[in-house]
Amino acid sequence: MDDRTPQLFEDVSRSGYYPEIVSDGLRDSLGGEPVHAYVLHHEPTFDRDEIRRHMTVLVMTPSRLLLVHTDEHPPDDLLPKPYTSTTAEAVAIAEVRSVVLTRMVAVNSTQLEEAVLTIGWGAVSRLDLEPAQCNDPDCEADHGYTGNITGDDFSLRLSATADGGAAVQRLLEFARALSAATGHGVPVGRR
Repeated sequence: MDDRTPQLFEDVSRSGYYPEIVSDGLRDSLGGEPVHAYVLHHEPTFDRDEIRRHMTVLVMTPSRLLLVHTDEHPPDDLLPKPYTSTTAEAVAIAEVRSVVLTRMVAVNSTQLEEAVLTIGWGAVSRLDLEPAQCNDPDCEADHGYTGNITGDDFSLRLSATADGGAAVQRLLEFARALSAATGHGVPVGRR
């Protein structure tokens, strides 16, 4: 695979969203490894009368999946001035348990409208419980609970309308690369 590190840093710079801060977080996370695939998502959020932005960058290196997320924050008890926070998580490719890609296409169209990428590695699970019931309408017994455990480590949704068709295509390319890397059980670049 090609080293896409320069292209990643160009895209971060072009986004205009705290490029030095996001780049520093990425450099620290990369630890010198080359970038084989990435997707960058810059999104505003509306909080009452304020617009705050955040950026998520997913990166696949030969051995790891990196999630680097930068947020803007208004002044608070922690800091008296507006500030940013950058959080980075590194997951070994071998630890990724699932790569789920959902595509949304309008009826009678071939145009991809949205895509959602969900990646699971077992760090976060969601438990949905509900009271268990039996088929007897007159039953008053307590049947306990039933439910589902769903891996929910990370999801990213991109829309052609909001983010552009090219952004959705980059998400698909990233999903393909990550899925291929996890399917072989061997770190990328060591095949």
